[in-house]
Amino acid sequence: MDKYLKRIIESQIERKMKSSGAVLIAGPKFCGKTTTAMRFAKSARKLSTESEISLARMEPRVVLEGEKPRLIDEWQAVPQIWDEVRNCVDENAGFGQFILTGSSTPEDKTKVHHSGAGRIVPIKMRPMSLFESLESNGKVSISDLFMNPGRSVYFENNGYSLRKTAFLLCRGGWPQSLVDDEDVALDITSNYYEGLFNFENSDNEKFRNRKPEVLRMILRSYARNISTQAPAATIIQDIIRSNNRSAFDAKTYDDYLDALKDLYIIEDILAWNPNIRSKAAVRSTPTRHFVDTSIACAALRVSPDDLMKDLNSFGLFFEDMVVRDLVIYSGVMKGEVRHYRDGNGLECDAVIHLPDGSWAAVEIKLGGNKLIDEGVRNLLRLKEVVEKAPAFMMIVTATGPAYRRPDGIYVVPINCLKD
Repeated sequence: MDKYLKRIIESQIERKMKSSGAVLIAGPKFCGKTTTAMRFAKSARKLSTESEISLARMEPRVVLEGEKPRLIDEWQAVPQIWDEVRNCVDENAGFGQFILTGSSTPEDKTKVHHSGAGRIVPIKMRPMSLFESLESNGKVSISDLFMNPGRSVYFENNGYSLRKTAFLLCRGGWPQSLVDDEDVALDITSNYYEGLFNFENSDNEKFRNRKPEVLRMILRSYARNISTQAPAATIIQDIIRSNNRSAFDAKTYDDYLDALKDLYIIEDILAWNPNIRSKAAVRSTPTRHFVDTSIACAALRVSPDDLMKDLNSFGLFFEDMVVRDLVIYSGVMKGEVRHYRDGNGLECDAVIHLPDGSWAAVEIKLGGNKLIDEGVRNLLRLKEVVEKAPAFMMIVTATGPAYRRPDGIYVVPINCLKD
């Protein structure tokens, strides 16, 4: 798709550029970082060729020369640039001087988290939500429900099928895959996955020393445990069992998983720990998620038709996609998405928590009265145990109408949501 589609993160970039000397836009390859960053830059330097990288290593300060705001694309190829940007911001007062983009963290991550504090502000960019890719009509706004609890909602949503959700889940939110031909779109996503682990020419030892076949092996096991709180030991056992191995070292698993996180492929959701009325222990195990569900589908070679034949697996993959969109939408309000589970077996798929302490509970179900009723019971139980009342409660479905139930709980299909 040649036409640029507006990204929700644009408002965050604009806000951060007004309050910091430099902004770092980090995220997975091909999610649109450079294209979006170019809309804010007046000059750019892309470190995408061997000659550009070699020159930048010899004279990193030269990379910074140009009209401001200055975009430096894939800065992590020359880690010295971080210090140069930091020093330049210190020497020259002013906001919004530089925009850095990166699809992996540098070998020394401490620089990103510490030495740039107050000068270089990081923002994480993800693949497109359905609203950004124009596949959600945006009839229901998450922000609006926080500001106007109890707002009435009704939309029939005719013509949107479960099969469409299955396709969107497998295709993912990659800007390059937004083409009309479904088979071509799926091929583009598959090609993206196959090229994820090409590290032969990487100067970062952390990636160059990783075996692509081991990374794929871990991703497959991770995908089989998607949207669950499976502990590392369970995933390691799945690796051993599924690949006919006699053993798989936990340290090796941790090292490879760290690399997958540094490539912005894995994005676990942390547990929510509110003040509760009961004495139940709140579980702290994170929920296993991907930055985009299409990566999990590609790892397991799952097609839309496969999902339609296995609704249990479809439900877990669908939960992952909904979490992706909720994380993007809640970012506008500086919100965080968490998962709740306690010792009494009470679970909530997603909790949106805002800086002012307000929160919303979201259950994620494919649809149908039985599953929706199950979600309603979970939400009402959670409302009873948490001391502070939620701003709203919602069940996100894969298809069907959008409406507000008599008990106040919203039922909204994913293709009707927006920020």
